[in-house]
Amino acid sequence: MTVTEMAASAKKAALILARLDTATKNRVLEAMAEALVVHTEAILEANRKDLEYSKQENVSGPLIARLAVDAHKVQGMAEGIRSVARLEDPVGRVQGTTELDQGLVLRRVSCPIGVIGAIFESRPDAVPQIASLCLKSGNAVILKGGREAQNSNKVIVDLLRQAIASVPGVPVDAVQLIETRAEVAEMLEQERYINLIVPRGSNEFVRYVQDHTKIPVLGHSEGICHVYIDEHADVDKAIAIALDAKLQYAAACNAMETLLVHENIALKVLPDLAARFREKGVDLVGDLRACSLLPDLARAADTEWDAEYNDLKLAIRVVEDRETAIAHINEHGSGHTDTIVTENREAAEQFMNEVDSASVMWNASTRFADGFRFGLGAEIGISTNKTHARGPVGLEGLVIYKYKLFGCGQTVGEYSGEGGKSFTHRPLPDDTPL
Repeated sequence: MTVTEMAASAKKAALILARLDTATKNRVLEAMAEALVVHTEAILEANRKDLEYSKQENVSGPLIARLAVDAHKVQGMAEGIRSVARLEDPVGRVQGTTELDQGLVLRRVSCPIGVIGAIFESRPDAVPQIASLCLKSGNAVILKGGREAQNSNKVIVDLLRQAIASVPGVPVDAVQLIETRAEVAEMLEQERYINLIVPRGSNEFVRYVQDHTKIPVLGHSEGICHVYIDEHADVDKAIAIALDAKLQYAAACNAMETLLVHENIALKVLPDLAARFREKGVDLVGDLRACSLLPDLARAADTEWDAEYNDLKLAIRVVEDRETAIAHINEHGSGHTDTIVTENREAAEQFMNEVDSASVMWNASTRFADGFRFGLGAEIGISTNKTHARGPVGLEGLVIYKYKLFGCGQTVGEYSGEGGKSFTHRPLPDDTPL
């Protein structure tokens, strides 16, 4: 099929998905999870081909780290799908009921968005995450992964489609895959059929998507995340959080890229922390004050504060106060995830109120900014937008709402002009019989 035909087919599938009951959707999800487990070896074989190709093409280390799949990761994919099945169905929830007049009642009810176009790079485990979230929320999805993962993605999508086909009444075109850049360009022109594009990739790529489509775009371009160690921080706690935020998975978009340290605690924290980072092979750079405390520290270029490394590199700045740390984050951060380490509640609340990011944290690693860890089952991506959905986008971010008006023959003319009837606009319980 052409991309236009795929998009039209996805639209038809979405209309069917929107009316599926929860039990049917969960049966599909269980079949999808089981298919991945049963065919683990086929997934691993495809992934080995992708790893070989990526090494020949000199794909960067962080991307290869995201690409690699083992049996444990396949089990994790299956469990991720099952965790989505266990979540409450987000479709059909009553979000408010208002009596406009006697016998004229308005309800707002959640409903699917429709067709999602999801574009991502390198991570085959993103395929079942995105597909399961879209199916549970009643949306069809057209997936596009990076060429470095094309064998893995194709096998996984084929398995998911086989699982969908095994459940009567569920359209197999609920999940589709495109494979080329030319098809991406065509997909971005399908505003007639596709309702939302979710790009996951570099800043340059997300900007390209935004500039080349009329379809609404949801996502984040960069993950420039900060840990700020306040003067009232517990030193051991600060060191543990900073190490985890950088080292637990340096290629992740929620890994720390810049460490900010209050000048009153810098000497207590930085020497030990820098030594621990260097033991793990982290390349450290710093501002003038950080360099004065750590004589072997390389001076950071001005561009370092706006850099997303996705690797074992970290920029360090010593700040004179909390306000400077907050200002730095709001100027150089990407609105993704930032955390403060402090034992002072007032300091923490100021930081969490004034830092303009999708996720703000107190005494916790930035690595917690994740759909699964937030209890969302999984995530289709992390959004730094300020409309519709923000932060890790799970099921709640994949539904919108419609208004349902229940009347008994009323006309607008009855409420118009002098002597027209008045509206009551009275809130009603959401379980009011209609």
